[in-house]
Amino acid sequence: MTKQTYVRLNSGYDMPQMGLGVFMIPEGKATVEAVRTALELGYRQIDTAHAYQNERSVGQAVKESGIPREDIFITTKLWVSDYGYEKSLAQIDKMLERLDTDYINLLLLHQPVGDYLGAYHAMEEAVKQGEVRSIGLSNFEGEELDEVLEAATIKPAALQVELHPYATRSELREQLKPYGTRIESWYPLGHGDINLLNEAIFLDLAQKYGKSPAQIILRWHIQMGNLVFPKSTSQAHLQENIDIFNFELSNQEMAEIATLDKGKRYYDTSIEERAKLYRTIIPRD
Repeated sequence: MTKQTYVRLNSGYDMPQMGLGVFMIPEGKATVEAVRTALELGYRQIDTAHAYQNERSVGQAVKESGIPREDIFITTKLWVSDYGYEKSLAQIDKMLERLDTDYINLLLLHQPVGDYLGAYHAMEEAVKQGEVRSIGLSNFEGEELDEVLEAATIKPAALQVELHPYATRSELREQLKPYGTRIESWYPLGHGDINLLNEAIFLDLAQKYGKSPAQIILRWHIQMGNLVFPKSTSQAHLQENIDIFNFELSNQEMAEIATLDKGKRYYDTSIEERAKLYRTIIPRD
């Protein structure tokens, strides 16, 4: 079983840097088996969401794993249809029930649409009540991020955004530094872009360290201090993704990778387009 690294959140809790994301893994057997396999391999962070519709299966797999609950870090997210102070408080109770747990390690607002300030204040209340340990945001940037940072009495512990070697988000990292907010990366491998994976630096380092280009990129994330949660249902890929803690990139190699940054975003839909779509999606409880 692989032993991995942790980072300290501004809430005072430690979070595993490597996790499993269960986006688009169907509820039921597929999610249960993916989570169970990941936990057996040494993963201790699971990232789900109300919109993923598989929280119950995550909770089932955690229960059946036999691993103490305090050793597993569960992240989930409120969807836009859950937003609003009272609605969000009620939904948090439902999340606890679906996950079959007494507390959520990290609760995020999934998208910057609707009454997200009311929802954020509800998450703050849930922290005070002991139902949630850390809170944060997903996909918030620009004015929406500024608005939450100004209104928050409990500053976000984490922010999930698209981040990879083609888009290292250095300005965002600097903006969040005063708050101690950690960055989590979705699309950590650049949406599987073959051009990224075949960059000469990654091919050379893969040969040097006896790893795959994907493992080199994931190791880069770890040394950058990012949190990652690549999705997989394949035991081989789950093993490969977490097998990155037995080597270290040099400062020079990290600097060479930094030169790849060109601000490339794979998901560049406008907030207006996203808002129109997301308001039509209402996950079942």
